Amino acid sequence: MDQTRRTFIKQSVVATAGVYLGTMGVSAKSYGRIIGANDRVQVAAVGFSDRFKNSLFPSFLNHNKELNFDLVAVSDIWKLRREEGQSFLKEKMGHDIKAYRNNDELYNSKGLDAVIIGTADFQHALHAIEAVEAHCDAYVEKPFAETMEDNRAALKAVKATNRIVQIGSQRRSGTNYQAAEQFIKAGKFGDITMVELSWNVNQPGRWRRPDLVAQCKETDTDWKRFLMNRPYEEWDPRKYLEYRLFWPYSSGLPGQWMSHQIDTVHWFTGLKHPRSVVANGGIYKWKDGRRNWDTTTAVFDYGKEEDPENGFQVTFSSRMHNGDERPAEIYYSNGGELNLITNAISPRGGLTEQMASAMGMKANLLPEINLTETVEKAVASANTGADVLTSNHMRNWMECIRSRKQPNAPVEAGYYHSIANIMTNAAVRTGAKATFDSKNQEVVANGLVFKY
Repeated sequence: MDQTRRTFIKQSVVATAGVYLGTMGVSAKSYGRIIGANDRVQVAAVGFSDRFKNSLFPSFLNHNKELNFDLVAVSDIWKLRREEGQSFLKEKMGHDIKAYRNNDELYNSKGLDAVIIGTADFQHALHAIEAVEAHCDAYVEKPFAETMEDNRAALKAVKATNRIVQIGSQRRSGTNYQAAEQFIKAGKFGDITMVELSWNVNQPGRWRRPDLVAQCKETDTDWKRFLMNRPYEEWDPRKYLEYRLFWPYSSGLPGQWMSHQIDTVHWFTGLKHPRSVVANGGIYKWKDGRRNWDTTTAVFDYGKEEDPENGFQVTFSSRMHNGDERPAEIYYSNGGELNLITNAISPRGGLTEQMASAMGMKANLLPEINLTETVEKAVASANTGADVLTSNHMRNWMECIRSRKQPNAPVEAGYYHSIANIMTNAAVRTGAKATFDSKNQEVVANGLVFKY
């Protein structure tokens, strides 16, 4: 075959592939990123955070050789973290690591397939948009979004692509949680009547980084790029590093902890968001200049929007001045409880024969069941050293990059837990009941759309 004919055939094949992929919603540009079974997946870290270093990266290392993944780059706007990340990853991966001053530089590089996003809470949704628009799959830490504007924009961007996005709601990759979901959805538990969620710690240094704050200089980072679409404030290294204490960079307790637990409610029931939320909170112990509360309690009404007689109540409480960091998740029905602390289903609190007979009713008692033989506790600390839930979750994302199937926690999981978080934030900050306007996809409190 002469060179002219060979070139013609090659061009025809490429053109045909482009037309075919176009009908599938895959652009010709993204075709070059389709990963073959034997291709090594090139991954970058977006944000060299403690969460990435101590949990997400060890989880990645548990599976990267088997699944043929490589970590090749790090992007961080702070010079100190960028250089630390490059040095750390070079040692761990055994090869050179490219370091980028920002995500524009990162995505302008060639050959990147996926990113692990572990940046500030309010940046997750915005960084997810950047990733998918650069044709990269993404593992995105929770909370997914802290405002509905960011939440809607990120959902739209992800759904407009064929990218694999895993939200960091790692409970969805735990066998105990999967067993609970199956038991409830099979109708064996009965109607959920109430859910109690709590997460308490007694850690003065939680989310405080005084030693690191002292090292953080404005000249070594990009404050305006950090702020992204938030209102401008003067440089403050505490807000840069201790952002979880400062709204609007984080909602604090709802975004960090409640987002995990409220996600299981959505997952187990198929409900997308609360009908309403009332909440209160305050700074009762740690008066250190923070804006976000050290104590809060929220009460949710869940159920079908068109059927007010159908539903159940969820409570979430959290305090940061007394507690042993054992997150509690207990589901109740008339027949007993499903306890995700003990990973057990039991008739505790169910309708006994004695109490039922007084009303001419039959007893209603759940059986004693262990949810899983291998107990997978939800590790509360961010620096877990790759607990089994996070490791399983990372593996699921990596496998889905290969298979192009949806992961355990797709973008919708993040979208809906964010609605609940934003409603809670709105209820505490306005003192009013927060509701959700499904038509306009907005959180409303005091008759006004909540933003900041």
